[in-house]
Amino acid sequence: MATPKKLPSGSWRIQVFDHVDVDGKKHYKSFTAPTRREAQFIASEWAAGKAAQAPENLTLYGAVTRYIDAKRGVLSPSTVLGYEKMQRNYFKEIGTTKLKDLNNTSLQIWISDLSKDHSPKTVRNIHGLLASSLEMFSPDFRLKTTLPAKKKPELYCPSDNDVKKLLESIAGTELEIAVLLAAFGPLRRGEICALTAQDVHGNLIDINKSMVMGPDRLWYTRQPKTFSSYRTVEFPDFVINKLSGIEGRIIKSTPDQISNKFKKAVLRAGLPHFRFHDLRHYAASIMHAIGVPDLYILKRGGWASDNVMKTVYRNVIDMEADKQNKKILKHFKKVSHEISHEARKA
Repeated sequence: MATPKKLPSGSWRIQVFDHVDVDGKKHYKSFTAPTRREAQFIASEWAAGKAAQAPENLTLYGAVTRYIDAKRGVLSPSTVLGYEKMQRNYFKEIGTTKLKDLNNTSLQIWISDLSKDHSPKTVRNIHGLLASSLEMFSPDFRLKTTLPAKKKPELYCPSDNDVKKLLESIAGTELEIAVLLAAFGPLRRGEICALTAQDVHGNLIDINKSMVMGPDRLWYTRQPKTFSSYRTVEFPDFVINKLSGIEGRIIKSTPDQISNKFKKAVLRAGLPHFRFHDLRHYAASIMHAIGVPDLYILKRGGWASDNVMKTVYRNVIDMEADKQNKKILKHFKKVSHEISHEARKA
């Protein structure tokens, strides 16, 4: 609660946060009393009454706000930022509806409208925030909505030649180190940007933190989201040698700066468009191609489950299948020619 302020009249005033409207504007409740203690008491009483307000009197937007606030202490700053962005962008119109007036028909229409202009993944994320908020503040409401079908991600997985060409074009730069850590780690952007010299022990690098953007759009170093992200990765000598002599943070750039530099580097190198994150796809696909068991790929990459990991290199497996199909057809064509040749001789 805010600190009371003494007014020129001698009275004391205190302002207490009330709510955020559909336009994202914060509203406060003001209380004035002859003494500081009285002002605090009145404000505390009001806040207690507001906390006890019946959930059915809440609007959907208010329920989402309360859900985010309730989870703020246990969610990562980047997750909170994502929730608040979703709330501002997608819950304005339907958010004015009170929970007691919600029905599945209006929610289905809303989901269907969102699906026209947004990817199935985005719609599912929005629906996830909706479902969590309703579960907390309107647990008796049975949410029954049909979501858009998932689409197979169209990922481009860089090849060995792509990575070699890229590394040649950025040799001697900070970006080169970031690419090496991602392609041969495979480390995430946030993990790379949070690394310090103290995390390097010979050829081993400890991954125990990540740089994430908070709701205030500033960058913070935090512990990983999942336990599986804590790991120690062994790197080859040529990567470790690149880190020699660096003090403090290994990479001074922020994750967004790394992505921007990477995008320009890929363009300058004349390579097909792919993201910095796709270097993790490259690492996973190469490990899979050379026969590394899934368990070890999972551990090295810090994936929470093999389902997530396998979607990474499934696209690469399809590409490899195309190559093998061409070999098969080429072989059958050769056999066909030989049969025709033998038939003519006979």
